[in-house]
Amino acid sequence: MLQGGYSSVLQARSREEFRDEVVRFGRALGFETVTAVAVVDHGIGRSEFITVDNTPKEWQSAFHDARAMRQDPVMQHCKRQSLPIIWDQATYTSQGQGDLWEEQARFGYQTGIAMALHLPEGRHFMLGVDRDRPLPTDRNALTRVVADLQLFAVHALDAAMRVLVPNDLASEVPTLSSRELEALRWTMDGKTAWEVGTILGISERTAVLHLNNAMRKLECVNKHQAVLKALRLGLIH
Repeated sequence: MLQGGYSSVLQARSREEFRDEVVRFGRALGFETVTAVAVVDHGIGRSEFITVDNTPKEWQSAFHDARAMRQDPVMQHCKRQSLPIIWDQATYTSQGQGDLWEEQARFGYQTGIAMALHLPEGRHFMLGVDRDRPLPTDRNALTRVVADLQLFAVHALDAAMRVLVPNDLASEVPTLSSRELEALRWTMDGKTAWEVGTILGISERTAVLHLNNAMRKLECVNKHQAVLKALRLGLIH
């Protein structure tokens, strides 16, 4: 199901379809509640938050309270970093926010995983999954869950920027060089930068440069998202 979830979220054509796919994937991973947020910075202190979630109705108003978000250590982590955060009660108590955890725990928010992807030009995407029971104690099992969520986030990011922030994709399709497109095509086939360089008769460093240029032109945070966006725009097939 997880593999199907990666492709299904890319097919979302509306906010409702996107929400359904995100919630479905989160539940397949074993999490009851899921939150996905597209953030667009319009200037210093002026950010637009577009959120889809399945937050319990009783917790909705507090969950979306901007003041509480500024106090929430998980949100503050995602604001500053791209590394996933695995959180529980200790995450909140260590930051003096034990009362906040106690309050949200009543609605099922006892532990979870959250992450953010930061794009150029003040755009961000945050994804979080939460539940009311402990996460797997086996390190390998937990690592797999985090990896699955990270891969899903890359796919969901493209759909979120298209569905939740439609005007963001109204710009012209970027022009990529033939080498940049070739590098993306071989990356799509699972080749490493070293393998791409060998196939194209260039150095690994040059292959990385082409991939980085493609990522910059497509305004993507990594090569996997660049491949997905190039496919959607019809630049590669």
